[in-house]
Amino acid sequence: MTGLLPVHAQKADLILHHGKIATMTKENQFTEAVAVRGGMILETGPSAHLLAKYKDVNTKLIDLNGRTVVPGINDSHIHIIREGLHYNAELRWDGVKTLKRAMEMLKEQAARTPDGVWIKVIGGWNEFQFEEQRQPTLAEINEAVPDKPVFITYLYGKAFVNKKGIEVLGYTKGTHYEGSLVELDNNGVPTGMLYAKETPKAIYMTLGLTTKLSREEQLNSTLQYYRELNRFGLTSAIDAAGGSQNYPDDYSVALSLGKEGKLNIRTSYYLFAQVKGRELEDYEKWVKVTYPNKNDHMLMTTGFSMEGAGENLVASAADFENFLEPRTVLSPKMEEDLEAVVRVLVKNRWPFRLHATYAESIERMLAVFEKVDKEIPFKGLRWAFDHAETITDAQLARVKKLGGGIAVQFRMYYQGELYDKLYGKADHQIPPIKKMIAMGIPVGMGTDATRISTFNPWMAMHWQLTGKTIGGFQFWPVADVLSRHEALSLYTQGSAWFSGEEHDKGKIAKGMFADMIVLSRDYFSIPTDEVKEIESLLTIVNGKVVYATGDYKAWDVPVPEVIPTWSPVKYYGGYQK
Repeated sequence: MTGLLPVHAQKADLILHHGKIATMTKENQFTEAVAVRGGMILETGPSAHLLAKYKDVNTKLIDLNGRTVVPGINDSHIHIIREGLHYNAELRWDGVKTLKRAMEMLKEQAARTPDGVWIKVIGGWNEFQFEEQRQPTLAEINEAVPDKPVFITYLYGKAFVNKKGIEVLGYTKGTHYEGSLVELDNNGVPTGMLYAKETPKAIYMTLGLTTKLSREEQLNSTLQYYRELNRFGLTSAIDAAGGSQNYPDDYSVALSLGKEGKLNIRTSYYLFAQVKGRELEDYEKWVKVTYPNKNDHMLMTTGFSMEGAGENLVASAADFENFLEPRTVLSPKMEEDLEAVVRVLVKNRWPFRLHATYAESIERMLAVFEKVDKEIPFKGLRWAFDHAETITDAQLARVKKLGGGIAVQFRMYYQGELYDKLYGKADHQIPPIKKMIAMGIPVGMGTDATRISTFNPWMAMHWQLTGKTIGGFQFWPVADVLSRHEALSLYTQGSAWFSGEEHDKGKIAKGMFADMIVLSRDYFSIPTDEVKEIESLLTIVNGKVVYATGDYKAWDVPVPEVIPTWSPVKYYGGYQK
């Protein structure tokens, strides 16, 4: 059929040439050039061959000058839609090297923030990234910002609220949240410290009371966040839903931008029931009004790609991890609640994913899945556990038998020291990624950004290659670290499985989507500790440049000015160099 098409139809829209292109079809396979047409890869090979075969007067050419190109990064578990609604309102400490500078940023931001507007730092940091190796104190926060409300979260375990914030909230000794602690001083007055115990309800209910952006600002915020992700080479993302992300209301901003062709990351999403006790009702309703496996592969074309249910399916199965506290034991009602929802999902052929940290919880969840499978066979239905830090070998075998996958994240990059203090030195890889790979279980990599970890995928790549935490603590045994090919594979074709696109993206090969990034440094040859410094010089999605900097700045696409004018993003951006 190809030979019947006009000659000009076979010419390329774009050719990248004279580079080091990692095809990722197998380890250590590199080529010089790649030709693209209609958002798809036509061919890879020697520069001279592709230029002679596919170049015409309309072909755009990018000379790589020996730079490294890899497939676009695909985050298989990120809260991209939720963060898009809030990004412009947040001061990010991601990448900040000293507590001194973090506190300076807090004070600077307070000076430009209007009265009544909250200054917020929501995730993406811990004390081990700072030279001082400590967290701020409430006294320091109150001194830095005495007259405007401040809210700072620390992992899933606690939050800091300054005196002005407590005043604005109206919190008293009578303020209580189920499963959490609002700390009081000796006089019964809230100190400003909120602690998660069985649940993080105090932290996230309080967050919900802070400043929200307007609809116009949320539209702008989402564009800014997607661009920041393009900066690090993200071309695909799978949104794992999350708390306070209601369907369909909280999806409308990104959906409208997607329909206008303004979003530059292929986005898939899962649905998370929000109201305890109403989960079954929600899923019974949703299976009638929206459908998975209708992936058009590009949010920019016709809208979102809905993938299924999760990451939490029922509140009683919320396997909450807080390594400041011992493991929470799941409710005795968990099996009954979970089975009812899983039956609906499997019957309607809805893929699903489930948040699961601990082996003790996974044991009970697997028993439910196996029970349902005997009566309503999974039969290749795509499903997965998220996180699975302490999953056992026997449980991995059961996941494999049921055809499941595991989406892993680098949460231990931020919490390894806390885990070590609570449970002792790990004698094996946590989570056991190499065992998952060896067993042939689908594995995808992600960040779980932004309430614990940063969204920068190269920090997660550094974790895979070293087994160290952000503070340099050797959390994994050195023998368990991944090779560079393995680590990148998990972040490209590995993650594609979780949206059913493993045959469409994740490699630079003929017939695959033209999603690629030109790296600021050669991932395959630089010292391992330099991997976390990598950024994208040129990000290409669907065969089009969506982000460019440095020598490629002329290729960059315009982005609207950040609003509101006081937004921290306007002054600091996101991840700090």
